[in-house]
Amino acid sequence: MKSRKIRVLIVDDHDMLREGLTSFLRAFPDLEMVGEASSGSEAIRLCRDLKPEVVLIDLIMPEIDGVSAIQVIHQELPDIHFIALSSFNEDDLIKAALRAGATGYLLKNVSADRLAEAIRASNVGLPILSPEIAQIILQKHDSPVTPNGNRLSHREKEVLNLMITGLSNAEIGSQLNISTFTVKNHVSNILVKMNVSSRTEAVSQALQRDK
Repeated sequence: MKSRKIRVLIVDDHDMLREGLTSFLRAFPDLEMVGEASSGSEAIRLCRDLKPEVVLIDLIMPEIDGVSAIQVIHQELPDIHFIALSSFNEDDLIKAALRAGATGYLLKNVSADRLAEAIRASNVGLPILSPEIAQIILQKHDSPVTPNGNRLSHREKEVLNLMITGLSNAEIGSQLNISTFTVKNHVSNILVKMNVSSRTEAVSQALQRDK
């Protein structure tokens, strides 16, 4: 049975970048580019008309900027997921995009395979950030306190940071040079301490804390 493709809209004011992303999408059979926009106002119109599932959107654009466009579309069409794709990693811009409704924030130097993974993750509502962005978001939280008063250990914070970048348990274990079993235990402890039932909720809560 043929699986349904993820419908993707590309929003960027640079023609060459849109063309490059379109070429990239063609290499992945589960992704489909349904439209492209060169401004925030055009993105709003196309989202209303085309109902994409994931939008790759630049933040610095003419007319209506990316953050404002995300906010408008997110309020009107909350089922659409947004990945901010930017050249900038300023703290204020990152937080503005996440606050507006973006589920991901990636730098434009991201690899094609990594971007494809991010689109798939975003399509199921999983927040995902470039490692550099995750570090900026959480750098002020050396020992974060969870809503129920529990404090994450240093290792648990390391695991949470890598969860935010979208790594699997095996990939986290490889990064930290620990076993997958140990990673699973850390993830379980994080979920209990944060009083959530899934990795997605844990990541969302960690990002919400910094908005």
